[in-house]
Amino acid sequence: MSQSIVRIRSFLAISILGILLSGCGYNAIPTLEENAKAKWADVQNNYQRRSDLIPNLVATVQGYAKHETDTLTAVVEARAKATQVKIDVSQLTDPEKLKEFEAAQNQLSGALGRLLAVSENYPDLKASANFLALQSQLEGTENRIAVARRDYIDAVRAYNTELRTFPGVLWKAAFFPDAKPLAEFQANDNAQSAPQVKF
Repeated sequence: MSQSIVRIRSFLAISILGILLSGCGYNAIPTLEENAKAKWADVQNNYQRRSDLIPNLVATVQGYAKHETDTLTAVVEARAKATQVKIDVSQLTDPEKLKEFEAAQNQLSGALGRLLAVSENYPDLKASANFLALQSQLEGTENRIAVARRDYIDAVRAYNTELRTFPGVLWKAAFFPDAKPLAEFQANDNAQSAPQVKF
């Protein structure tokens, strides 16, 4: 009889301890870290979608604008560089790796912008249903990239804040000493200056 009472008390103590720990914030750090990693995966997915659209866009423009080889080559080279620079979730704490990734993506964005500007010189190309569909998909993808980056920035902010505030700082010290703040996106140098418009 006393052994069953001890078991019941032990079970109750473990249950109460489990309930207390589940509501005290112990899970906040790993949950927020996994959320940030998932948001990063979404960022990469959208950059990959853009990268996948580029060969079709280049091929379509190439058919109409045969002498724009410099622009087309720049897009292809920028795409190749952007797909070579990869960041896995273990490198999200390294701001330099994130800067390198962003620089490659910004170079690709600039090359795409020049490619789309070239299309203005070719009325037949602008009227092509295939080109218009690809251009629309690319614009949609750029919007998705912006949303995914914003969501990642929010997730990183929540995670980094948890690591530096109470009670997260206690949980980090006691149970997650290897947890490091994640790197955030930084605006590129050109983002701070107003664009120049020339007519």
